[in-house]
Amino acid sequence: MANMTGGQAIVDSLIANGVDTVFGVPGAQLDYSFSAMYDRSNEIKIIHTRHEQGAAYMAYGYAQSTGNVGAFFVVPGPGLLNAMAAISTGYACNTPMFCISGQIPSTKINVGTGQLHEIRDQIEIVEKVTKSAQRIDHPSDTPAAMAHAFNELTSGRIRPVEVEMSMDIMPMQAEVTKAEAIVKRAAKKPDADSIKKAAELLQNAKRPVIFAGGGTLEASAELTALVEKLGIPIVPSVNSLGVVDDRNPYAHRPVAGHYLWKDADVVLGVGSRMTPQIDGWGLDDNLKIIRMDVDSEEMNLLSTPDVEILSDAAEGLKALTEALEECEPKWSVDEMVAVQVEVDKEVGIMAPQVEYLNVIREELPEDGFFVSDLTQIGYASRDGFPVYNPRTYIYPSYQGTLGHSYATGLGVQVAHPTKKVVTVAGDGGFMFNVQEMATAAQFNIPMVCVVFNDNAYGNVKRIQQTSHQGRVIASDLENPDFVKLGEAFGIKSCRVNSPAGLKAALADGFDYDGPVLIEVEMPEVPAPWHLYFRPQVRGSK
Repeated sequence: MANMTGGQAIVDSLIANGVDTVFGVPGAQLDYSFSAMYDRSNEIKIIHTRHEQGAAYMAYGYAQSTGNVGAFFVVPGPGLLNAMAAISTGYACNTPMFCISGQIPSTKINVGTGQLHEIRDQIEIVEKVTKSAQRIDHPSDTPAAMAHAFNELTSGRIRPVEVEMSMDIMPMQAEVTKAEAIVKRAAKKPDADSIKKAAELLQNAKRPVIFAGGGTLEASAELTALVEKLGIPIVPSVNSLGVVDDRNPYAHRPVAGHYLWKDADVVLGVGSRMTPQIDGWGLDDNLKIIRMDVDSEEMNLLSTPDVEILSDAAEGLKALTEALEECEPKWSVDEMVAVQVEVDKEVGIMAPQVEYLNVIREELPEDGFFVSDLTQIGYASRDGFPVYNPRTYIYPSYQGTLGHSYATGLGVQVAHPTKKVVTVAGDGGFMFNVQEMATAAQFNIPMVCVVFNDNAYGNVKRIQQTSHQGRVIASDLENPDFVKLGEAFGIKSCRVNSPAGLKAALADGFDYDGPVLIEVEMPEVPAPWHLYFRPQVRGSK
């Protein structure tokens, strides 16, 4: 036991559980937690940002690229609401984000007296985009509440959590149990009968295919072993690009799944929502489905699988591989190459984007990180950018949070100070978090950001032109001079207008010890939607 304030107890629990870096914006409701971090600055550091959304996205990038907890502090009410877009991104991507929020005085919560930063039902609001949300009402309750949050972040289906503490509880002193690191729950192992059934289906299949989602990010070795034992194609979702090295002959890009789905007789979905496969590409009696997931609710969401394996991906894949007998490859390498040729043709329609992506891949080291916003280059990257390692391609999944990438990339770079990080954004999305250039400069975070500038919300404008008979409205943009803007923040900045120019700028940027901004003057480019909106290929229409 030790005498601590509520703020000190929160920080004590963070440090005890291995959190040494947090992000956030200070404010009166958080003063005693920030004071506690000052006192223990040799154990925990804070990257203070210019907006709560920036702080939360940095925590998202930190957590998504490492698998470790990304913690951040926000004031209540508008501060927490500012962070909600990033929290919802973490929810979509199963990311271990830990939000610590302040709160108005405890006796005033939900009374409606107009306290600073007051919103009604704050905890009920944040519950909608978190796995767990709880209020700490006394300093002595802190260790248990924080331990519960850390347990939720390290077991089962991982999603963001939130704890909050009122500004009158933060300074309160009490005897508090010194925090200890939680004992992480054991990974969930699969049921032997389910493994046996799945192994029999795969062993007897002629054309089995694996579809892997974000739930496999910690199971790269196990997934690769299964792929190689069976000689079976693996199709990642955008959440799991790189979970099997793209250079493996059985590794494919997401769009390849559409070619493989129509001929598959057994499909194994691992840690994946299996959309658009099941709900978009169709089912029939000739296709058997095996689902492996740690979330039992996910299993029957779209259809009833033939075999359910409730387990962590690594445990389930390891057991399944061990249960299989040696066999000839289910698919030949030549067949895999044929699929890849078809995919390359489709990706090649986006030749301008592919040229830029090729340059980025050439300059980015194999273990470097690519952070993609929702922009023309980003859309193309989902099928046109080779990824060699898990967690090195960061994208906001189905949440599609435009403008996330600059702040997210900073979080990735903070987590990996010796690695190279490149983030790509359009001119529209870049401006959503442009203020975080100040954070990049203040902390000398050496991320390279490439802004592809077409002076428009390019995707919106294209849709207006093609699907709404040219009714272009509210999609053209008047931008600042991005080079001058970057330089005003103290960031090394330049402008290029070709892949060759980008190649030289990237090489220079990766050699520079500090933040870099590269503007690319972007012409109109081909649409990417033929890759993503694929027709039904099985069952009745």
